[in-house]
Amino acid sequence: MDLQGQRVVVLGGTSGIGLATAQAAARQGAVVTVASSRQASVDHALTLLPGQCSGHVVDLTDARAVGRLFESVGEFSHLVYTAGEPLALMPVDTLDLDAARTFFELRYFGALGAVRAALPYLRRDGSITLTTGTAKDRPGPGWSVAASICGAMESLTRALAVELAPVRVNVVSPGFVRSPLWSGMGEEERERMYADVATAIPVGRVGEVDDIARAYVFLMTEPFASGTVLTVDGGHILV
Repeated sequence: MDLQGQRVVVLGGTSGIGLATAQAAARQGAVVTVASSRQASVDHALTLLPGQCSGHVVDLTDARAVGRLFESVGEFSHLVYTAGEPLALMPVDTLDLDAARTFFELRYFGALGAVRAALPYLRRDGSITLTTGTAKDRPGPGWSVAASICGAMESLTRALAVELAPVRVNVVSPGFVRSPLWSGMGEEERERMYADVATAIPVGRVGEVDDIARAYVFLMTEPFASGTVLTVDGGHILV
């Protein structure tokens, strides 16, 4: 999985799965650009990445700002989109539609807008890797919004793989992962969830961000993968 000398842009690449992916790509020789909405997050990420890497503060829901980002980056080979706010259960009977729209704005429309803005600069032999999740496969009560976003991301990936060919477009579908996405939960509740999941799935543990980062690097470097949904969930959807 060699990315030597290739430029990779990771939107949402300053924490959790995104940062782990940026680090994994850099270890394979890539020159990585990360972006986040918070300066402190960008500064922290750059302390963990090689010196040739760069970071930008960008509101990924602002189409003009995203366009300026790619203009400043110039030609590059791989786009990774992992941006998303902490997950939250949203039962239908108490659903805040404005909050639901906000989730879609960053996770779905942010990704679609980033793809559009990136195209003039993305090499035709490059790739786009988006992010979905197993909520689309195993939804539970309160997961209607999250499951809908995940389903939309899978459909978007397949449509883009056809429309943007020969650029390869794929999506990673993580299961339960120990990451900042669960920071909205209390620590005791979060650790109990991790323990319950670990006992229920075939691999016997929850995922770590480094587990998922390998999937993004694989899809960046596998030249025959396009329209692929790569599920990395420890076998959770099987049980």
